[in-house]
Amino acid sequence: MGSTSRGAGRAGAGIAMAGAVAMLLAGCGGLSSTGPAAGGGSLADGGVSLEGQTYTVGSKDFDEQLLLCQVSIAALESVGATVTDRCDVGGTEAARNALLGDQIDMYWEYNGTAWITFLGETTPLPDEQAQYDQVKERDLAENQIEWIGRTPFNNKYAFAVAQEKAAELGLTTLSDMAAYVNSGQPGAVCVETEYAARDDGLTGLQKAYGFEVAAPQVLDTGVIYTATDTGDCLFGEVFTTDGRIPALGLQVLEDDKKFHANYNASMTVRKEVFDREPAVAQVFEPIAAALDNQTMSDLNKQVSQDGLPPREVARTWLAEQGFIAAP
Repeated sequence: MGSTSRGAGRAGAGIAMAGAVAMLLAGCGGLSSTGPAAGGGSLADGGVSLEGQTYTVGSKDFDEQLLLCQVSIAALESVGATVTDRCDVGGTEAARNALLGDQIDMYWEYNGTAWITFLGETTPLPDEQAQYDQVKERDLAENQIEWIGRTPFNNKYAFAVAQEKAAELGLTTLSDMAAYVNSGQPGAVCVETEYAARDDGLTGLQKAYGFEVAAPQVLDTGVIYTATDTGDCLFGEVFTTDGRIPALGLQVLEDDKKFHANYNASMTVRKEVFDREPAVAQVFEPIAAALDNQTMSDLNKQVSQDGLPPREVARTWLAEQGFIAAP
């Protein structure tokens, strides 16, 4: 991801999805697919129609969210809906408040964020489906928010180290990181603003692993990746589906105490908007099912590392997958 937060403020999660798309990596950002419908046709060819419906689609402010927002806009337009682009609302709080305040109709959210930040839980559920089911049920009952689909990709918080440095210092787990910090040896711990302030962020991590960072460096998300690569940050907070991790040769440290919550993503929609036309679920369920870790990482790389516009990457992928007609 490439802006200032997970809004990741990051990651949400899943219902049984009919018509899941078989995914295989295939060159040039290309990922092969049999298409969203059993016969291989587009969403529109499969009978999905949102003619006459209007939606305002929002997102948080980092690359993965901007990309998912453009995926949503293109998919909705392909089945006849009229869409207002409100991508890049801000961080998690801004996006959620925009949804609850009727300023936007939908955006992609992560179930770990909902479980801990929105619903006030302190202990993540290790099972992705169980956490999704709990979030879906409670957010609907308490806040009138529908959760559609659960991505296989799980965009968790993590810490990474440059591969050569990790090998030199014997760093493979977050317990190793905690021991290194406690030893007083040199090396900056770099985090972005939202992680520094979140309940499931740095404060909780330090308690879980028994260490204390005296002076963490707070940087923009995108800067952390390059600063970790160059060694200005020894430990850099990252998101596990970010394409810059493999591109820069960073090593993600294992969360051996399973502190970080699961962050599968789902489309969140205001109930009154969903009830107006429940067929909107038929748009996002198969798309969510197609977004596994490798796919999301590849798409993120095209935006964060290769510099392609999110709109272009989104529409190319949707067309390659058969969700929308080729341009």
